[in-house]
Amino acid sequence: QVVLVESGGGSVQAGGSLTLSCAISGRGFTIESMAWYRQPPGHHRDLVASISFGGNTTYADSVKGRFTISINLPKNSVELQMSSLKPEDTAVYYCALNQPSTSNPSWGRGTQVTVAS
Repeated sequence: QVVLVESGGGSVQAGGSLTLSCAISGRGFTIESMAWYRQPPGHHRDLVASISFGGNTTYADSVKGRFTISINLPKNSVELQMSSLKPEDTAVYYCALNQPSTSNPSWGRGTQVTVAS
């Protein structure tokens, strides 16, 4: 069983920065890609950023230039550096692991990010 645990969420003023981390533990998993999603109150969960095993990244238009995703393969972890935060970035942020052998991602439980105006 794979377990993903997010950390680093919190409250920050607009314009501030936060770094989220996601640690993967368990046996028998293979990282194809990892991603961060977010779900604002009353909205769907949407992709924020993703990174492949080879380091290729994609970002939602709303966070380009402000967020940076990185992966640490030896530590089985992924980070999301967030800067110039806006109130509309307020959401629960989820880490996801995609594996070649599975059709659905594995999810963490999420971490709350609140940006005050």
